[in-house]
Parts: sequence; C-alpha cells; structure tokens
Amino acid sequence: MHHRLEHMNRCHPDYVTTSRIAGLIGEGVIMLAAVAYLIIASRIGWTLIPGWIVLGLSLPSLWFTWYIPSFTYKHFGFMVTDEQLELRSGWLWLSDTLVPMTRIQHVELESGPLLRKYGLAKIKVVTAATTHVIEALKLEEAEALKKRIGELAKVVEYDE
Repeated sequence: MHHRLEHMNRCHPDYVTTSRIAGLIGEGVIMLAAVAYLIIASRIGWTLIPGWIVLGLSLPSLWFTWYIPSFTYKHFGFMVTDEQLELRSGWLWLSDTLVPMTRIQHVELESGPLLRKYGLAKIKVVTAATTHVIEALKLEEAEALKKRIGELAKVVEYDE
C-alpha cells in the first residue's frame, strides 16, 4: 500500500470489478456502433474511414478500461475528522484535498444498478465549488458515512 494512504480509509475492492464492467459495457456500445456504421456505410457507399478510426481507437482504450480502475483503487484514500474530509488520490499527479466541514452544502448517496448488484454505493460531497466523490463503499458503510458527514457539516436533511 502506498505510504501516503497508510492511515486512510479505502474503497471496497469490488470497485475495480464494477468499474471494469461499466467500462466494458461502454466500450462495447461504441464498438457496436462503429461496426453498424461500417456495415451501413459499405452498403450505401459512404467512406469507411470514420468506422475504422473508432474501432482503432477503441482497442487501446480497452487497456485503460481494464487497468485504470485498479490504479484508482490502489491510489485513493479518504479520512473523515470532526473538522474536515481529506481525500488523497493519484499516482503520477498526486492530489491531496482537504474539505472543511463548514464548506459542505450537502451529501448524496448514489447506487446504480451495477453498484447495487455488488451491494455498493458512492458518496458525493457537494461544496459551492465542486463535488467530491468517494467511490464504491459497502452500502451500510456508505449510509453511515453520509450520516456522519452530514452531522459534522450540520447539513439539514428534509423529508420529501
């Protein structure tokens, strides 16, 4: 484990799997669209160059789809204290972010179909300037973290 992240909380290891699956689905859709374009273009008489370019670029991006999630998982950590949320990430370009609890406007919990299948959720911490994301925590852990950050930041939760 990277020394910068020794005392930090980590995402769930299933983050790598869910990110790879989501990336492969996206890549598959793009490749299918390129193949469909090639078939239609060859019958109509259009140029095939755009389809071949997309397919050519899709193959190297499969490498990123497979390897980037494991790098992201290994090099991301977070810590919540009474005063701040600390986020650390990066391998070549290191990023250390401190978000004061007083700057947090609201906290969101999201869980799409793929994350739900693995019992995971992500936390979005929203400030006036940006949104910080903590990816793929176990659902129970994510709910507890959302509540804790909300209490520390004194975020008011309204019933809908």
